[in-house]
Amino acid sequence: MQKKIVLTGGGTAGHITPNIALLPRLAQSGYQAYYIGSYEGMEKRLMEDYDIPYYGIATGKFRRYFDLKNFSDPFRVLKGFSEARKLLKQLQPDVVFSKGGFVAVPVVRAAASLKIPCVIHESDMTPGLANKICIPVAKKVCCNFPETMRSLPAEKAVLTGSPIREELLKGKKEAAYKLCGFDSSKPVLMVIGGSLGSVAINQAVREALPKLLADFSVVHICGKDKIDNLLLNTKGYKQFEYLKGDLKNVFAMADVVVSRAGANAICELVALKKPNLLIPLSAGASRGDQILNARSFEAQGFSVVIDEDYLSPGLLTEKIQELYFTRQTYIDAMGKSRQTNAISAIIKLLDEITENP
Repeated sequence: MQKKIVLTGGGTAGHITPNIALLPRLAQSGYQAYYIGSYEGMEKRLMEDYDIPYYGIATGKFRRYFDLKNFSDPFRVLKGFSEARKLLKQLQPDVVFSKGGFVAVPVVRAAASLKIPCVIHESDMTPGLANKICIPVAKKVCCNFPETMRSLPAEKAVLTGSPIREELLKGKKEAAYKLCGFDSSKPVLMVIGGSLGSVAINQAVREALPKLLADFSVVHICGKDKIDNLLLNTKGYKQFEYLKGDLKNVFAMADVVVSRAGANAICELVALKKPNLLIPLSAGASRGDQILNARSFEAQGFSVVIDEDYLSPGLLTEKIQELYFTRQTYIDAMGKSRQTNAISAIIKLLDEITENP
């Protein structure tokens, strides 16, 4: 008999792409998947490419700061809880898998009220507010970092790493050389500053280009509307706002990578065994989770880290060169990681729960 699973999560790509990464293996393992997200959030757009039923519910955000919506959003959450409960009664899933974000809260809490087991996944070093609300009713909590285990109930915590799209492991470097107009005479530096791009990283890389291009070809994924038209004809430097299908090929071509330190992005780097330099979002621009993520990967020997507050073209160039010449050390460390087989670990967990609810 076919098993049923409801996936949930949304708000940012990091709360959605791991669910997408699970879809092929879920199908192979005999699950019928459904998705519950917000009415018009990013998750609805991203899931349109996949042939699974999508259901929207009302959702509100839990804020740590004053906002007039703080008065109306609790009612939206309650409405979402009621809608999610109705949908779950209709779908009768064997299990719910949540990747977090505020849309997940009413879904997980509704599932718990119906005695449907829930597995949730925390990407960052410390649980975000939405997952903190969900952890008490979850059956298991998957996480990316050994340090996170200390923040979770011991009987629920499972170190899995983050589900990575298997297609990323199938890139062809020759296709990327052709796409970028590069040849193999120089190693390739890949720069990726998160889904929206990073002004600070983009500026430092472009100021460092004269020195970087002496040693590397540089492919720069710089974010929407952040291409520098004055540099379009610079030999050995190729810019993209965003890459979808060709991302796997560019990863295959890259010898070293400069990246933000979002949890899913850095887990992809470990799975691909790409020596990397992380520049986490500053504490002033976030809750500090990227800084903690980066420091964990640095401590495990996976990454070099530069704090954004100290970022300069000179320091960036120096650290990239050091990383390249010691790259095998980082490749070896990543090869020993327990966090690179997340899809199999999560599917095994889901199977155990659905067979022994």
